[in-house]
Formats: sequence, C-alpha cells, structure tokens
Amino acid sequence: MSSSAQFWAALVALTWYLLVWFVGIIGWHTARKRYTVRPRSPLASSPPEQVPGVTIIRPLKGLDANLFENLESSFTQDYPKFEVLFAVAEEDDQAIPVVKDLLAKYPHIDASIVIGEEVVGVNPKVNNLMRPYKQAKYDILWVMDSNVQVTHGTLARAVDALSPPESSFIPTNRIKRRIGLVHHIPLGFATENVLGARIDEAFLNTNHAKMYLGINTLAIESCVVGKSNMYRRSDLDRLTATLKPLSSTSPLQPRGLQAFSNFLAEDNMIATALWHELGLRHDLSCDVAQNAIGDMDLAGYIWRRVRWIRVRKYMVPPATIMEPFTESIILGLLGAWAAHFLVGIPWWFFVPAHFGAWLLVDLDIFSKLSGDSGPQLGRWSFIQAWVYRELLAFPIWVFAVIGNEVDWRGQRYRILRNGLAKRVGTSSH
Repeated sequence: MSSSAQFWAALVALTWYLLVWFVGIIGWHTARKRYTVRPRSPLASSPPEQVPGVTIIRPLKGLDANLFENLESSFTQDYPKFEVLFAVAEEDDQAIPVVKDLLAKYPHIDASIVIGEEVVGVNPKVNNLMRPYKQAKYDILWVMDSNVQVTHGTLARAVDALSPPESSFIPTNRIKRRIGLVHHIPLGFATENVLGARIDEAFLNTNHAKMYLGINTLAIESCVVGKSNMYRRSDLDRLTATLKPLSSTSPLQPRGLQAFSNFLAEDNMIATALWHELGLRHDLSCDVAQNAIGDMDLAGYIWRRVRWIRVRKYMVPPATIMEPFTESIILGLLGAWAAHFLVGIPWWFFVPAHFGAWLLVDLDIFSKLSGDSGPQLGRWSFIQAWVYRELLAFPIWVFAVIGNEVDWRGQRYRILRNGLAKRVGTSSH
C-alpha cells in the first residue's frame, strides 16, 4: 500500500474511531443524566377519569426466571386506570398457576388470562398476542416480555412520555413529530452465578446499553428492543409492515399487528414502521426494564447472540456488517494503528488507555442504570464476564453472519430477505 493510501486509510480509521467514541459518550452522558433521578408522575395521583387507560399485555410461555416477581410488577403499578392481560397459547402452560396465584393475591386489580392463540403467521409471540390485542379495553398498550420486571412508577412515567405537552414534540424537518412509542432500556441481572448468564448481563449493561442510548439520543433512526414497549393500538392498526409512507401503500394491504406476524423481530419492525410509515418518533422513559437472566450456560448465550445477529443481518445489513468495528478490540486496534501512523502515539500507551477508558465508561453506565448498585455478583466477577464478552464478540459475529437459521422457543426458523421468517422444523438446541 502506498504511503498516500496508508494516510487516507489511517485517517478514515481514526475518524471512525472517534465517531464510535462520540456515540458512546452520548450514551454515557444520557445514562448519567436520564437515569439518576426518576420523579413521581402527577398521573399517579390523578383521578381515574382524568388519565388515559392502559392495557398491559404479558405474553407467556413456560416458566421464565423470576416469573412471579416479573409478573407481580404489573399489578403494583402506581397508576389509577389500567388492566392486565396475560396471554398463553395452551391451557396446560406452566405459567398459568403462577398467574392464578397473582390474581388471588391482587383481586382488586383488573386482570385476566387470555388462553388460546390466533395463528396468523410464523411468529408464535404475535400469534399469542392477537387475542389480547383485540380484547384490550384501552387504546394505549404496554407489551412486556415475561422475563421483565419494572418499578411501581414505570407505567405513569411511560404515559407521560407517550403524551407529552405539545411544546416538547420532537422537531424534524421543521415539523413536530408526535411520540408513537415509548421503550425501556433492558437492564440484565443474572439470577444464577452461571457463566453464560454473567456474560449476557455484561453485554446488556455495557456496550449494548451505551450504543442503544447513544443512537436513541441522536434519534437518527429507529432503534428499539422489544422487552418493554408502549404504543397506541390506533396507530398500530394503520401500519402495513412495508416501511413505506401510507400514501404509497395499497388500501388492501394487511394492517395492524397481523402484518408483523412473519417477522421474528416483530417488536423492532413495529417501531421502525411507526417511524417510517406514520412519521412518528420514539422516546426512552427514565425507567429500565429489569431483564431476569436465568440458568443460561455459555452455549445458551452464544446461540442467543447468533439469533440476534442473523435476524439483524437481513433487517439492517449495513449496521450488522459494521458491528465488529464498534466493539472494543477491533476498534481499539484500528485506533491504535491510525494514531501511531498519523501522530506517532505508541501502541503500548494507546492500547491500555483505550481499554481502560472503555471499561471505566461501561462500569459507570451499568452503575447509573442500576441505581449505583452495580453488578449483583461482585465487580471482579463482572469484569471477568466483561472480558469474556469482548473476546467472544467477533467469533460469534463471524459464525452468525455465515448462516441464516435460528432456534427460538423450541422451533427452528430460516431468516429470509427483509427479516421475514419461515419455520423449517424443531429446535436442535
């Protein structure tokens, strides 16, 4: 490579290095600013007739880690008007006795079990959601995964974010965009001292959280994980899953939740459709979705990450291709080479400084999201898991991008163009 080509390659590498750090610092700043104080919403003490009603939908299948505590957090919301619908596909699902215990413990809460799926596509979660989606009393829907729990004030603060004063609408191209979806950043907590669970906790609470917060703060594009999402059914009923403005779609196009039934990442697709089809925007609440990670071994973690990457590969190809270059090891090596070539900074100085700063930022983000409690299993144990996570990131990515089949909830799927999925058999893992 000529010296001129090396110069430009080094300049591009250093620019990319600084850009990734910029997004990460934005995420770090957001974590420190947004999640330090969680004020009580005035809606919590308002009369029921003065607040919008909310339907909480919890899709269930089997016994997830901390299931009782996760579901109980739906009953204890400090909000005057809501209902809770628990969706199960089968009458003998193991989650049903847990729900019945909660119904008996909280008889004053408007809650019920909806048994039986409506098969409209290959995604079992969407099939499970179809009946409660139609039966919901209220237009505002809050869909939460069964392995998630939230604090008492989360519902009221999410409604505040979904229906802010008009003056706070997000300006885009001189037009104020209404908030169409409120989401909560996942905060993983390992309930078992198992390597896979600890690594997943490190992944969710550090680099994933940092980039998730950074991208959402910059609000350049939709970026949503579906652990805990709130939106309006009246908005979702207008969506076609084509990601095209409604003016350019056929009136005969299937609409509503059913339109997303052949995507495995239906949560991300719904958020993206709200953004592109209706021109709405998203907002992050100041609360977290506490994601219980159960008895996940190392293989379980690897296959989970493989599933995420293979689905994203077809939904957002550019972001997936660039993913390794946002990870600490490859990014650090690129930055070290570029800094040495351009300004003579020695490798022995740059590399330790890069990894030291990366780790300190990650630890501080985890601390702020968790309310300064930090890792439950100890800081040194967490750092060990963090190191394993960083070392595994690139090999997992390489393995994931060369395949297109994933295992989920006992079924095997082939991911097709644009994120569509096709069931191809039962799971082998």
